[in-house]
Amino acid sequence: MKDRILTGWTFQRAVYVLMGSFLIYQSALTQEWVGVVFGGYFAAMGVFAFGCAAGNCYGGKCAVDPGKNTAMTLQEVEVPEAKP
Repeated sequence: MKDRILTGWTFQRAVYVLMGSFLIYQSALTQEWVGVVFGGYFAAMGVFAFGCAAGNCYGGKCAVDPGKNTAMTLQEVEVPEAKP
């Protein structure tokens, strides 16, 4: 967990932390407590690098390899014409 918090910081993670913190601050000032919860969620995404703030699922399990299915080809399909 310590490595996950201290390493791999990107601009996107920093933006999530800053915007989440700003949302917490503004919501607390206006006493809109639901906003504090949403801000906490977004700030946590940035700090702990999960969800969208990580840029991909943690561990790369959701990464799509574009060259993986290059052997597949489209086949020509014959469609009969409809008669009126």
